[in-house]
Amino acid sequence: MTTRPTNRRPTAHAFDANGVRLVVHDWGGEGGPVLLAHPTGFHGLVWEPVAQRLVAAGRRVWSFDFRGHGDSDAPETDYSWHGFGDDVLAVTEHLGLAGDPTLLACGHSKGGAALLLGEQKRPGTFGRIWAYEPIIFATPEPLPPRDDFFLSRAARRRRDIWSSTDEALAAYASKPPLDVMTPEALRAYVEYGLRVRGDGTLELKCRPEVEARVYAMAPNHGAFARLDEVASEVLVVCGETSTSVDPALGAQIADRLPNGRLEMLAGLGHFGPQQDPEACVASILHFAP
Repeated sequence: MTTRPTNRRPTAHAFDANGVRLVVHDWGGEGGPVLLAHPTGFHGLVWEPVAQRLVAAGRRVWSFDFRGHGDSDAPETDYSWHGFGDDVLAVTEHLGLAGDPTLLACGHSKGGAALLLGEQKRPGTFGRIWAYEPIIFATPEPLPPRDDFFLSRAARRRRDIWSSTDEALAAYASKPPLDVMTPEALRAYVEYGLRVRGDGTLELKCRPEVEARVYAMAPNHGAFARLDEVASEVLVVCGETSTSVDPALGAQIADRLPNGRLEMLAGLGHFGPQQDPEACVASILHFAP
């Protein structure tokens, strides 16, 4: 199935979520509601290629910026992933979607884990969860935070100052891991992911230290041990070539969910929604209520 994307741009608004200002992006559309939750280091507008295709296919779509990302607040905190679970709950309630049987909640990486954490905290919020490679460690107990996690070290070394969006685009497109993104997805990531500094240069909205803290806390959320409490219909989606949440780990996650199943998308890696939005939209629509 091929879905021609619209050229619709979202409107944005902010609201207070227990003292944290979160930003929501409204993509419009009509039909069944879809909420999109983004990965670590990204933001709500990175979903643009997916969101536009979903709107064109007859869906009502929102995305949002997690705390520490995009234009949402970046509080001084340890960035426990339970806070991201609180964010998805706050956005869902703010939009009046909690418990809506027609809602499809879609999360990528940290976004997928946050949806499952939210459902564990407030059962019945999400009837259906589409989770692309949710970051869940298959351990019976939460692991301690790892400040030396290789992803945390890499985040702290990340270049975060650019002279222009074109310079950033060229750099990201030239080497892994973001070189697999489609041009439209990469442009969405860069154009909204940078803010102008006082000296006219551009900096990443998700600061390297915040991203490093998020990665350091990833092993600590303990969602795996409580997956059997999630009554939602959950489709765990993995890229065939991924080394982040590969199909073997995806199968462990899906098997522990009472109503979980696994789908593998051929030829994709961890950045599947930005690598092949068409394939991911087809998967989402097939799973949607």
